[in-house]
Amino acid sequence: QLQLVESGGGLVQPGGSLRLSCVASGFTSDYYAIGWFRQAPGKEREGVSCISRGSDSTDYADSVKGRFTISRDHAKNTVYLQMNSLKPEDTAIYYCAATPKLIGLCVPHSRVYDYWGQGTQVTVSS
Repeated sequence: QLQLVESGGGLVQPGGSLRLSCVASGFTSDYYAIGWFRQAPGKEREGVSCISRGSDSTDYADSVKGRFTISRDHAKNTVYLQMNSLKPEDTAIYYCAATPKLIGLCVPHSRVYDYWGQGTQVTVSS
């Protein structure tokens, strides 16, 4: 059974860092584009970042460029989201998602992704 499990969320002060993990089971994530999304209370889900099959292409929302980095560990079947210089507006539930349909690129648009994790809470507050 294909499953995605996020972890690494928590409470952090503004300016701090967190690293989120998205562990895939039941499939080889190398053959899927993986996206990170977030949803804050009262707001729509938004795309944060994504990494293509083969990891040769990445994309980021303008709001996180230069602060967040997505990467993939093939051996651990895991995709990471390193988040630095966190701001209160980064507070949200963060989800990872997968799709086999994108080849050679990725797009951080939720409607494209087929499989979703349950999410991990990130709170940025002093």
